[in-house]
Amino acid sequence: MMRKLLFLLGIALSASFSAFSQQNTKIKTTDHTARVMVMDIKAEIDARMLRYVKVALAHAEKTKADYVVVEMDSYGGGLTEAKDIVELIMNFKKPIWVFVNSDAASAGALISIACDSIYMSPGASIGAATVVEGDGKAAPDKYQSYMRSIMRSTAEENHRNPSIAEGMVDERVVIDSIKQAGKVITFTTNEAIQYHYCEAKVNSIEEILTRNKLAHYTVDHFELSAVEKIIAFFLNPFISGLLILCIIGGIYFEFQAPGTVFPIAAALVALVLYLVPYYLGGLAQYWEIIALMVGVILLLAEIFIIPGFGVAGIFGITLTVVSLVLIMLNNDFFNFEYVPLGDIVKATLAAVGGMTGGVLLLFFGGAKLTQTKAFARIALTDTQESAKGYSVNASSKELIGKTGVAHTVLRPSGKVIIDEQIYDAFTRGEYIQKDEAIEVISSEGVTLKVKSVGKV
Repeated sequence: MMRKLLFLLGIALSASFSAFSQQNTKIKTTDHTARVMVMDIKAEIDARMLRYVKVALAHAEKTKADYVVVEMDSYGGGLTEAKDIVELIMNFKKPIWVFVNSDAASAGALISIACDSIYMSPGASIGAATVVEGDGKAAPDKYQSYMRSIMRSTAEENHRNPSIAEGMVDERVVIDSIKQAGKVITFTTNEAIQYHYCEAKVNSIEEILTRNKLAHYTVDHFELSAVEKIIAFFLNPFISGLLILCIIGGIYFEFQAPGTVFPIAAALVALVLYLVPYYLGGLAQYWEIIALMVGVILLLAEIFIIPGFGVAGIFGITLTVVSLVLIMLNNDFFNFEYVPLGDIVKATLAAVGGMTGGVLLLFFGGAKLTQTKAFARIALTDTQESAKGYSVNASSKELIGKTGVAHTVLRPSGKVIIDEQIYDAFTRGEYIQKDEAIEVISSEGVTLKVKSVGKV
């Protein structure tokens, strides 16, 4: 009898301890304050958005966020950038929920399907993922096939009907009672719920958290830092074109007025602002940057060392333009199979436009710019005349009117030989070939200003 009582007492104590432990566990779970990070995808999916998502998810990991909510309102964008964003989302270890607060079209639909749960506001839509060119026309079938494959595999991974995802891309797909041939799928909120492409209709992110039984939580709405906003600003082909123009113009004006420092400093700053954002955004690879440097070195060698214009100049221009274009593209080495034609065109126009603008600036504005008051403030352009109380080097003054030959190519700076002596010289803007006859027209400091008088 005693044994039975002890046995029953043991069972009772064990049950009580178990119940107490479970109660404590529940209390801990209930009392835990969940960290929720909210990030916005409310613009075109491009290199800037890819950079934003990378930084945002890194911030979520650093702050140990328990959940991430994406507020989505996008009509799509670049296919390769969208694919990279999908990989970032799929590889993230904590749950990611998306709140489609209006539209999730094309690349926006793909990113939404990659998330663990989809919530949509009343009147929202998701789908229409056909890949289009810059003019709005459907892209070639290889792009559609690639998009169909990504949509299908992403839907399968998150246990959604892959045929529906494929039907959002391909108008030829037929799904009984859902889709007929000739149209791509675009779901309203109610339709998305019906076909399991949306968990619920909600009006706010707070409603999503309540539905997931998060009683205690803090919301961290991610914003880019000032530095990241600057990086995002420069990840723009138009801005890149202007930076290329500044690089070329700065180099030219430094050689127009050696020692000025400001033009070459501006060129270096423009080069950094061009390269760093694309490098941090994952677009500029080491070999592309090296190719750009080699191209620039060849161009400088052609201009200031090698007489005439030949192979080095042509190769330098080609290498420079090609590397500038590649840096702006999300390509895999020279594989452009899934890089949209529109992105290639924009990058090419930015690179060629910037270089062309720089060359036009040199030929039509170079000489005038060095004569402006603004340039005079940063460069020592005044001549120190003896009439104003300055002492002038007698030997330099005596050289005015003398003739000699170009010892190097003057483009526009270089060296000349007069009476078997070598002098630093520059022209009024024109190029003078080596061994071409020159005449000294003025003396500015220790440098001679010369003009061409023909071949020797």
